[in-house]
Amino acid sequence: MGSPNIEDVTGVLIAGGQSRRMGRDKRFLKVAGVSVFDRSLALLGTIFDEKLVVLAEPIEGLGVQGCSVVYDVVRNAGSLGGLLTGLIASTRARVFAIACDMPFLDQDVIRFMSSCDPTADVVVGHLEGRFHPMHAVYSKRCVPILQGMVERGELKIQSLFRCKELKVRVLTEADLLHFRSRLRSFRNINTPDDLVSAESAS
Repeated sequence: MGSPNIEDVTGVLIAGGQSRRMGRDKRFLKVAGVSVFDRSLALLGTIFDEKLVVLAEPIEGLGVQGCSVVYDVVRNAGSLGGLLTGLIASTRARVFAIACDMPFLDQDVIRFMSSCDPTADVVVGHLEGRFHPMHAVYSKRCVPILQGMVERGELKIQSLFRCKELKVRVLTEADLLHFRSRLRSFRNINTPDDLVSAESAS
């Protein structure tokens, strides 16, 4: 019998579609013959009762049947706009946000991050010298702060982590290395070389 779903968190797949470094639409990438988008959405469904896909605009060919799809409330605001949209649309107090280009998501890591500190407004990994904002937990208390960032044209989600109004829980390698997948869950595909590397590691 599998683990019960986490009821107070919504799984949010942010799939806006801008893929400048890849040179093609990352939403249709396949690793080991399987769509990364489809695999990610299916995984979220095994963890969370509610799941959302955030898009910039409608697109044909994505397998989103049986899933709520919402569209960016702010145009051209990148991942930050997608996160803001997911938080507004969620019926839960918190969301777990991921990007659509992460082929090695680990259910155990996601469950751990979603439940390790229910009082935190942000649970984010700081690994190998950088934050991973697209594999993190956010509460609805982030919404007005994200809206203010959009108004200022400050579109780096990392700026949110310095906000003194929020309780931010930062996880390090030491918190995550006991998982069998270690840090693979945070790995994403930005370039054709990343895709080749992911294929060889799958």
